[in-house]
Amino acid sequence: MAGTKRKQEHPDKLDAAEKNRLKDSDFGIPDKREFPMPDAAHVRAAEAYFRYADEKEKPELARRIMEKGKRFGVDVESQTIHAWAKK
Repeated sequence: MAGTKRKQEHPDKLDAAEKNRLKDSDFGIPDKREFPMPDAAHVRAAEAYFRYADEKEKPELARRIMEKGKRFGVDVESQTIHAWAKK
């Protein structure tokens, strides 16, 4: 039951087992398996935490956030992410 309560309070949090079950393509930075985006809540989290990504990884991450946002019906509003996605 504790896991269920945690999910209700923080739908964008994954435990280690959940993260390990994801495919590399579910991540914003697949080679490091960072910025998981298996659903809309995680796309929003990736958008919120984008500023913490390494500068060299931001173009790929921004493109993947845009791609996953479109897939899950998330309107990515960050102009910063839109700008990085064009690089």
